[in-house]
Amino acid sequence: MAKIYISIGSNVDREKNFRNGVTALISHFPDFSHSSVYESEAVGFKGRPFYNSVFAAQTTLSLEEVCKLLKQIEREHGRKPEDKKFSPRTLDLDLLLYDNVICETPAQLPRAEICTNAFVLQPLAEIAPAVLHPVTNQHFAQMWQHYDKSQQKLWKVELSIL
Repeated sequence: MAKIYISIGSNVDREKNFRNGVTALISHFPDFSHSSVYESEAVGFKGRPFYNSVFAAQTTLSLEEVCKLLKQIEREHGRKPEDKKFSPRTLDLDLLLYDNVICETPAQLPRAEICTNAFVLQPLAEIAPAVLHPVTNQHFAQMWQHYDKSQQKLWKVELSIL
C-alpha cells in the first residue's frame, strides 16, 4: 500500500466542484483523511479566490494509475486538457506525494508547489505534520513554521465536504 497526498483546488463554481471532487476521491479512496478547507487568492493570474485542501489516503494503485485517475476525475468535472496552467479551474487535483517517490514522470514528485505555495503547504502540514519531505528531509510542520506567510494569504472556511 502506498500513502498518497492530493492537493484539491477549485475557483469555478467552487463550492459545488470542490465537494464533487472530494466525493469522487472518497469513492476511490474510502479510507482517507482530509485537511480543513482554505480560501486563497489566485496565484500566477488574476482570478476569483480558490478553495483548497489536501486529501490523504492509502492505495494499491500504481503511481501511473493514480495519475490517470486524477486526470479522469478532473475531466469528469469540467476540466479540459487544453486549459492553461495559470487559469481558472473547475477542479484541480495534483498528486503531491506517492510514498517517498522522487521522480519527474508520470508526475513531478514530490510536487514543487509543496515548497512554494501556502495553499498546499499549510493543509499538508495540518494533516501530515510529522511526515518528512523526501527531498528537504524536513517535517511539513517545520516547513510551514518557516514559510514566509506574508506572500500568500489563506483563510480557513467552514465547508462541509460530505
